[in-house]
Amino acid sequence: MRAAVCTRAGGPEVLEIRELPIPAVRDGWSLVQVKGAGLNRSELRTRQGHSPDVVFPRVLGIECVGTVAVSTDPRIPEGTTVAAVMGEMGRAFDGGYAEYALLPDPLLMPVTTTLPWDVLAALPETYLTAQGALDALGIGPGSTGRLLIRGGTSSVGLAAAAIATAHGLDVAATTRRPGKAAALTGHVLLDDGGPLTGLPRLWPEGPDWVLDLVGARTAVDSLRLVRRGGTVCVAGSLSGWIVPDFEPIAKIPSGTKLTAFHSNDRQGSTHLLQRIIGEVEAGTYHPHVDRVFRLGDIAAAHRYMEEDRAAGKLVVVP
Repeated sequence: MRAAVCTRAGGPEVLEIRELPIPAVRDGWSLVQVKGAGLNRSELRTRQGHSPDVVFPRVLGIECVGTVAVSTDPRIPEGTTVAAVMGEMGRAFDGGYAEYALLPDPLLMPVTTTLPWDVLAALPETYLTAQGALDALGIGPGSTGRLLIRGGTSSVGLAAAAIATAHGLDVAATTRRPGKAAALTGHVLLDDGGPLTGLPRLWPEGPDWVLDLVGARTAVDSLRLVRRGGTVCVAGSLSGWIVPDFEPIAKIPSGTKLTAFHSNDRQGSTHLLQRIIGEVEAGTYHPHVDRVFRLGDIAAAHRYMEEDRAAGKLVVVP
């Protein structure tokens, strides 16, 4: 099989297309023929060498969709359409950047769908993360109020906006690049690294919730922006993992809440993913697939992602 192998830590050039043996099936693991895989910034960081537990060479890819080629789980027979996400895919064992992936049975989420593979591949990590982050904020059907999404043109930001808008919330989203603003719906705020000057004019009392997908660079500022008693959820790391010199008592206003969401909490969420697929098929959610790359162009795909050129999801297909 063809696979994109990350040979060592480094730039996009360390991703090499190689011919590898199709993995041998073993108890508790099934073989999936990969039809598409979403690209994620966590894979970029692993490739750069920021995941110390990852041993190279490694086939990256924390998610994929495809069909079961060889099953060891009678509940998921061969030919079933499945998605898989997280659970140390592409880190402790080889992931979705390949024509086949050997995956633990508990990770496999059997779904039924009429969506094309590239659209289906854009959903698992993106929409499960977006839904999980909104759940962490306490947002659901019937919620009313104001939601600020920082990092709004990321794939998760666009998905969260779609879900929140469907709930009826008033949504504003930020982007650093004016050229990406057209991808956003609702209120658009430009984030040039300084104060969000448009926010006080839009919502003088502040947003009720902030979904911060930028992370380390903006988390403390988000706590300042949210209304007193509101909630900030950090669910992304577009600017890195660590907030330096963070003092909770000094930085979290009294009564304001800070929470987080990690997409690993949604691995194996078959029913939720099936519901999301249904919303996409019904036209309620509109996935933003920025570009689809062939597996042989994986280095170019990583370069495109690293240069922050995407407004939405990047997908690779074998």
